Amino acid sequence: MDAMQAVQAGLEGVVVAETRLSEVDGERGRLVIAGDDVESLAGTSSFEEVCARLWAPYAKEALPVSLQAALGEARVRAFGLLEGLGDALEAGDAMDALRAAAAHVPAHPDGERDTFLMLTGALAVFTGAWARLQRGLKPVRPDPALSHAADLLRMVSGEPQPERAAGLEAYLVTVSDHGLNASTFTARVIASTGSDAVSAVVGAIGALKGPLHGGAPGPVLDMLDSIGRPEQAVSWLEAELRAGRRIMGMGHRIYRVRDPRAAVLERAIERLEQGGLRTARLALARAVERAAEDLLRQRYPDRPLRANVEFYTAVLLDAVGLDRTLFSAAFACGRVAGWLGHVAEQRATGRLIRPASRYVGPMPG
Repeated sequence: MDAMQAVQAGLEGVVVAETRLSEVDGERGRLVIAGDDVESLAGTSSFEEVCARLWAPYAKEALPVSLQAALGEARVRAFGLLEGLGDALEAGDAMDALRAAAAHVPAHPDGERDTFLMLTGALAVFTGAWARLQRGLKPVRPDPALSHAADLLRMVSGEPQPERAAGLEAYLVTVSDHGLNASTFTARVIASTGSDAVSAVVGAIGALKGPLHGGAPGPVLDMLDSIGRPEQAVSWLEAELRAGRRIMGMGHRIYRVRDPRAAVLERAIERLEQGGLRTARLALARAVERAAEDLLRQRYPDRPLRANVEFYTAVLLDAVGLDRTLFSAAFACGRVAGWLGHVAEQRATGRLIRPASRYVGPMPG
C-alpha cells in the first residue's frame, strides 16, 4: 500500500458497490427505493410488494406469485422453531434475543428464495414472541392470512389491530432499505465471503443494534416524556445542550436537510389520527423538532442538524402500540428486506470485500 495514500476514516465517500436497490441523496433529502421515492412507496405499496421489488433484480428463482401468502407460510414455519431456540428469547434486550434466535434459522438447501422468506418471517415471529415472553405471556401463533405488518402487530399484542396495522406497514416500507448503511454493508461483507444469508442477517442485526445506527428511537421517546409539554421544549433542550449532551433524533450522517423518512412517518401518524387514533405526542414532537432545529442552527451554524428517521419513528411505533423496547427489533423486521436484496446483489455482481489498512504500530528492531 502506498504510504501516502489518504485514509478515508469510516469509508466516507468511498464507493464500493453499484446497486439497483436504493439511492440516498443527502443534499436534496431524497430517498429512492427500487425506483420510486419513499414518499410514494409508503403510501401505496405493501411491505410484501417492496420485498418483491428489492429481491427480484437478482433472484435466482422466480418469486412466489403471492408473496403475502408465502410470507404467511414462512411465519408459520418460523413459529415451529421456537421450541428449539434454547434460551435465545430469554435475553433482556430485544436485539440480543433477535440476534441469537436468528442464528437458529436454517439456510434452505434448495435455494436462497426460501431462506429469504424464512428469515423475513422469522424476525417478525421472534420479535412478537420476545415481546410476549417478556410480559409472562405465551407467544401467539401467526395467522398466515394476514399481511406481514398486521400479523407482526397481532403477534405482539395478542389481538388483531387493523386500524393500527397501516401505520406499521408504512414504517416497514419506509425503513426497508437505505443505501449502504452500516448494517447493510455488514451483510454485504459477509455475503462477499460466500457465507450464507442467515450469517449475513445475524451480522447485520449486530450492526443495527448500535446506538449510532438503529438503536436510538427509544431514547427519542424518553426525551419527549422528559419534556412533557410543548412550552417546555426550549428550556429543556437548552439545558441538554449546556450539559454537552446530544439531542436525540436530530442530525444524520448523510442528510444535509430533513430526512425524507421523517416526513413520511409524520404523515403516517397524521393518517392514524384522522382514523381516530389520537396521540398527544405528535403535537409535542413537532414543537420539540422546531425548537431543536432553531437551537442547533444557532449553536452549530455550519452543521445542518435536522430531524432524522428516528425522531418520528418513536412517535409512530408508540402510536401503533409497540413498546419502546421493541423499536430496534421492529427496525430489523423492516430492514431485513433490504439486507437480503443486498445479499443477492453482492453475490451476483460483487467480489470479496477486503479494504486495506495502514499500519502505524511499532516495527521489529
